[in-house]
Amino acid sequence: MQTNQPYDYSIPDVLSGQVVPGKRCVVNFGKGTRLVMGMVVGVQDAPDYAGTLKPIQSVLDKEPVLDKELLQLSSWLANDSFAFWITCLQTMLPTALRTETKRIGKMDEFTLVDKGHVQTVYYVHPAQTAADYATIQASVRSNAKKQLALVAELSHLSQSQGEVAAHALTREYGITLGMLKSAADKGWLRLEERETYRHPYAELDDMPRTKPLQLTDQQQKAYDAVAKSIKGQQAATYLLEGVTGSGKTEVYLQLMAAAQAAGKDALMLVPEIGLTPQMVARVKGRFGSQVAVLHSGLSDGERYDEWRRIARGEAHVVVGARSAAFAPLHNLGLLIMDEEHENSYKQDDAPRYHARDVLRWRSEYNHAPLLLGSATPSLESRARAEKGVYTQLLMPERANKQPLPPVDVIDMREADLDEYSGDFSAQMLAAIKDCLSQGNQAVLMLNRRGFSSFVMCRECGYVAKCPNCDISLTLHMDTHSLRCHYCGHEEAIPRVCPSCGSKRIRYYGTGTEKVQQTLGKLLPDARIMRMDVDTTRRKGAHGRILKEFGEHKADILLGTQMIAKGLDYPDVTLVGVINADTALGLPDFRASERTFQLLTQVSGRAGRAEKPGRVLVQTYNPDHYAIRLAQKQDYERFFALEMHMRHEGDYPPYYFTFKLTVSHEDEDKAAKAIFRLADMLQKGLSDQAIILGPSRAAIARVKRKYYYQLVIKYKNEPELQAVLESMLESTQVSSRSGYQIAFDREPLSFI
Repeated sequence: MQTNQPYDYSIPDVLSGQVVPGKRCVVNFGKGTRLVMGMVVGVQDAPDYAGTLKPIQSVLDKEPVLDKELLQLSSWLANDSFAFWITCLQTMLPTALRTETKRIGKMDEFTLVDKGHVQTVYYVHPAQTAADYATIQASVRSNAKKQLALVAELSHLSQSQGEVAAHALTREYGITLGMLKSAADKGWLRLEERETYRHPYAELDDMPRTKPLQLTDQQQKAYDAVAKSIKGQQAATYLLEGVTGSGKTEVYLQLMAAAQAAGKDALMLVPEIGLTPQMVARVKGRFGSQVAVLHSGLSDGERYDEWRRIARGEAHVVVGARSAAFAPLHNLGLLIMDEEHENSYKQDDAPRYHARDVLRWRSEYNHAPLLLGSATPSLESRARAEKGVYTQLLMPERANKQPLPPVDVIDMREADLDEYSGDFSAQMLAAIKDCLSQGNQAVLMLNRRGFSSFVMCRECGYVAKCPNCDISLTLHMDTHSLRCHYCGHEEAIPRVCPSCGSKRIRYYGTGTEKVQQTLGKLLPDARIMRMDVDTTRRKGAHGRILKEFGEHKADILLGTQMIAKGLDYPDVTLVGVINADTALGLPDFRASERTFQLLTQVSGRAGRAEKPGRVLVQTYNPDHYAIRLAQKQDYERFFALEMHMRHEGDYPPYYFTFKLTVSHEDEDKAAKAIFRLADMLQKGLSDQAIILGPSRAAIARVKRKYYYQLVIKYKNEPELQAVLESMLESTQVSSRSGYQIAFDREPLSFI
C-alpha cells in the first residue's frame, strides 16, 4: 500500500547536520527490517508521534536533490492530481536517482540499491623525471611492448608537464586500466579519477552561433509584451497564436536572451522527442553549452548528467519534453510551451498531470511569465484568452510574407482506386510525381502505423485479436508478425484460419508500412524515409531521420502525426494527408478539434521558404466542418463553431471534468467496484454535478484487465476534492486484491 503522509524519524548524532529537506535517506519502514528510500520534507525539534522513533539509517545525498520550490510543487501536484506524494516526488527525479529494495540471502534482511551512478574518467600524470623513465625503460623486457609504450608516453608527459586520459592510452596502445593501476603501485605514475558528464548533443556546442533576426512588426509586439513581464518579474500567462511559419521560434529565442540579460534562466517544452533535435539545434545554435536537454530519448546516464548540470547552475536554458517541466532550475525568469495544444503534454500514469498546469504553478512561484505558443490553440486556452485569464498575442502572417499554401480536398468516395494504386488517388500520385520531378521534397502523413489494421478470415469472419486486450492485432511485415499496440503482445502471421481452417486469410486496412511498400512500387526511383514509432525505437533515430531528410538523402518523408509539427525544410513543397478521417470517427468529443489541429499543423510544413507549397487532403468526409475549415486554415471560425457544439453538449471548456477508472482481471469485480464508487459520488456531490456512466471503457480489456469508468462533469463542486480524497484513501486496501483505481482530472480522452 502507498502512504500519503510524512512520518517522523529521529536523527542520529552521526547524521547531525546532514538531514535537510530535499535529501533522500534510507529508513526502516514498517515491521521487520525492510529498508526503503524516503524523502526528507521537513525537520522539526519535537515529533508529532508519541511513541518511540526509529532512527534514519543513512543519507544518500551530499546536497538536496529537490529544492524548496520543487518540494512545494510536489505537494501541490499530489493534491491536484490525487496521486500519492511519494509518487510525485519520484516523478520529479531522474531514473538514476530512484532506488530499489533487495533482499539479502534468505533472511528477512534488505539493502537499498541506488540506481544512480556518476561517470568518471581516469587521467594519467607522470610521477618521475625523464631521467628516471630512461632508467625504468632499460629495465623493461624488450618484448613488453605495452609497458615500453607507457614508459615512453610518461617520459614525454614529464617533459611537457601534461596529462593523458586513460581511455586514450587504451585506444592507442591497448593499455588497460589494470595495467595503469599496477604501474601506479610501482610509483611510475599517478592516477586521478575525475567526474565527467555524458553530454548529449555535445557536437552542437561548438557550432557557429546564429545571430538574432530582425523581428517583423507582429513578432516585435509579441516580444515586447512578454519581455516587459520578464523585466518586471510578473507571473502573467500569454497565449501566442501564430500561423505556421509566422516565426514563433525566433520570438522564443530572443525572449530567452532577454531572460538571460536579466540574470534569469529559461525553460522551454516541446511536445515530442521527434521535435527535440531540430529545436535543440536552434537553441544551442544561439546559446551553445548553456543549454541542457531533458527527454525520454536520452539514456538514464545522459538524463542524470543533464539534470545535475541544471541543478548545479551550469546550464541556464533547458529544452525538453513533458518531464522537463520539473527541471531543477533555481532562477526561472521565463517559461515557454511550444505547440501547447498537444495531447502529449498530459501524463497517462499517476500522477496524471498536465505540463501546462505545472508551468503555471512555477510561473506564479517564480514571478515569471509563461508563454503558450500554437497555430491552433486548445479550446480551453483560447477560451481563457477570451475571458482575459491569458493575454492573447496574435501573429496572423508568415514571417517571410509568403502566403499559406493552398489546400485541396480530395473526395475519396469518387476516387478510382485499385489494388495497384492502393490508398493513393490519381490527383495525389500526380502531385507527388510533379513535386519530385522539380527536385523538391514531399511530406506524407498517415496517422496509423503498421502494414494493415487487422487480419480477417474471408470464410468465417474470424479477426486475429490480442489475448490480453480487447483489440485486434496489427500486421507488421518488417517483423513478419501480428502485434498489439497496447500491451506489446506479438505472434506469427497465421497461414490458415485458427477458427475454420480456411486459407482465405486477408489483410485489411492500411498503415505507414504498407503505404511505404505501395509507394515503392508506384515510384521505384523515389527515395522514401519512414518515421513512426517502429522506425524511431532506437536511441537517436528521430534526429538521424530528420537530419538525413534535411540533407536530401530522401525525396519523401512518410510518417504518423509526429511529422505534422515543428519541421522546417525549405524544399518541402508538397504535403499529402493520405487519410484525414483516422481521428474523426473516434467516439470522443474532441475528435473534431484534433482533426482540425492535425490538418492545420501538417499543412504548415509546405512552402515555408521561397518555393510555393501545396497541400492535398484525402478524405471520405469532405463536407465535415473540421476538414472544410482546416482547408481554409480558419481557426477563428472553427473556434466559434466548436465552442457552440461544446456548449450544447455541456462539455469543456464550459464544464470541468473528472474521470474515474477501475480495473481488475475479473470483469464482474471491476463492474461492481465502479458502481460502488458511483454510489459514493451520488451521496457526496450536489445535484449540479453530472455523472456519466458507469460504463465499460471503449477498449474494455487491456493487458488482461477489464476497465470500467465514469465521468463527472461540474462547474462548481466544493465537496468534490474532499470526496475524492476520501475515496483515494478508502480504495487503498482494495489494491491488495488486484484492483486499480485511476483518478484523472481534466482527461483529454473519455475512451
